[in-house]
Amino acid sequence: MTTLPAMLGAMTAILQSHPLCERTAIVETKEFSPDQFYFKVRADLSKGYGLQVRVYSNAGHVDYAYQLFREDRPILRWDNKEEFRSLKTYPHHHHDDRGNVLLSPLAGNPQEDIVLVLGEIEKHLQKQGIRFD
Repeated sequence: MTTLPAMLGAMTAILQSHPLCERTAIVETKEFSPDQFYFKVRADLSKGYGLQVRVYSNAGHVDYAYQLFREDRPILRWDNKEEFRSLKTYPHHHHDDRGNVLLSPLAGNPQEDIVLVLGEIEKHLQKQGIRFD
């Protein structure tokens, strides 16, 4: 079982230690019981980009959404909303910058998934010619 303080602490530590991340803010937390909670964290990334992380955990089941945005315009998103049943990685899926819904390598473990998300964001921004020095 994971608690709100443990998962939120791990998430903010990972974000704050990543080179893309300039600042993090805990936007919202709700604890319904020790094993049922929700949180939203926003990270300011370099070059005016932002990352929003939303996690809802209930007795070990995790719903998540990670979204890269700029000027409040969504660019990339990973989530496990139960749609797109035809995808091999259902319910995990990725929305790319062209609106396509693709397979996702995420598995519903926020501490591991955020590392993958940050790596994919770096790759995406590099393809756009954006450098972070």
